[in-house]
Amino acid sequence: MASNIYAVIMAGGAGTRFWPASRNHRPKQLLHLAGGGSSASNASSAANAAHANESLLAATVRRLAPLITPDRVYIATGAHLIEATAAAVPDVPRAQILAEPVPRNTAPCIGWAAATIARRDPEALIAVLPSDHFIVDEPAFRATLACALDGARRGHISTIGIVPTRPETGYGYIEIGGDLGPGLSSVVRFVEKPNRARAEEYVNGKKHLWNAGMFFFRASAMRKAIEAHLPALAEGLDRLDLAAKEGREVAALAEVFPNLPSISIDHGVMEKASDLAVTHGDFGWNDVGSWESAWELATKDAEGNALPEGAIAVDAHRNLVRDLRTDARGEKKVYALVGVNDLVLVETDDAFLVIPRERAQDVRTVVETLRSRGDKGRI
Repeated sequence: MASNIYAVIMAGGAGTRFWPASRNHRPKQLLHLAGGGSSASNASSAANAAHANESLLAATVRRLAPLITPDRVYIATGAHLIEATAAAVPDVPRAQILAEPVPRNTAPCIGWAAATIARRDPEALIAVLPSDHFIVDEPAFRATLACALDGARRGHISTIGIVPTRPETGYGYIEIGGDLGPGLSSVVRFVEKPNRARAEEYVNGKKHLWNAGMFFFRASAMRKAIEAHLPALAEGLDRLDLAAKEGREVAALAEVFPNLPSISIDHGVMEKASDLAVTHGDFGWNDVGSWESAWELATKDAEGNALPEGAIAVDAHRNLVRDLRTDARGEKKVYALVGVNDLVLVETDDAFLVIPRERAQDVRTVVETLRSRGDKGRI
């Protein structure tokens, strides 16, 4: 692959839906959440067995390597996560871990990272990827990335749309248009999260793909799109470029970045830009959005349970148990489940979560409650 291809991995999320494992200083991209359990294997566990203990972020960097080596990977994260991020991906140069002073959504994140890369290589082709996805078929994933990058090389701002496997109401969609060449289609529009009936129409009509939040572009093309649709952001990036040229970027970043418009790249650019392209993705994608996702990806026994080694399950089905204690002092705890179904149980050193799998999204309410009562040490 050409030496002018770079990656930006967005790694600033909090991941509150994975409490109590995920905390402010240890968000979900720094955790191993895909896989687990000790019994029968499935496609997901076979795919990640060789990397059983790697974080989601480390997996993202690793699976890029045949296309984009770590010396051309940039990671955008929060300033408070720099040390933990560097430890998770030691092959990525420390200077390429970009510390955002405050969170300002994905448009400023992508704009600043792309500007940073453009100073190094004005002809750069850039792949922007989330840090917290799981991929089953990694060769197919890289082939899809190569197709999307080819679209970017031809001047499009490209994205990858995931072929839907169900009428999902939790994702945005991309309506696809005509053929633009091998593996590429035009984008008619981006669609907000639909209701159930509309989601079923999208799946049956085969004209819509899930929006997975991956973007591919020439650095110069994204800068032009930002100038056209987000002039305030473009002005801020100009100030940062000038400061970098004068050797004062760190001070300028602290002043400029908090005042950039807080807007997603989808709303700020992709929904307004022309000449967009989409590549169909079908490689076993999961956005690992909740403990429900972790159960889906885990190794399970014959009754659908994903349990620690030595656990006992009697008349129990489709449960997820995670022992994430770091202060067990050699103690092996036996988890016993009797007559319970479809539960998530997660234990850490200072917290224990029990929740029905179908309500996994509601874990965030625990974080909100802790925050409201001032218990910041457990957030």
